[in-house]
Amino acid sequence: MIKEVYGVATFNSTHHTIQAEGVFKEKSISFRTIPTPREITRSCGLAILFALDDLDIVKKMADDGEINIANIYKYTKEGHQNRAEKII
Repeated sequence: MIKEVYGVATFNSTHHTIQAEGVFKEKSISFRTIPTPREITRSCGLAILFALDDLDIVKKMADDGEINIANIYKYTKEGHQNRAEKII
């Protein structure tokens, strides 16, 4: 079975997600906007999936106030099993 590991950034509003998309594009960070995974929250909303290798860059963008992140998770997909572990 293939194991895939990503970072997932969640936001307090769709507006913050859209703002973050622009910053990710501006900094040429590969990402995908996705519905927030059920393993993180059951409510509707959008999240940004990114390579875990870019975690330090994403944290810095949040620390510098460039993006307004609610939380960041390590998201693991393995077969039909998905797990989310809160990083910040």
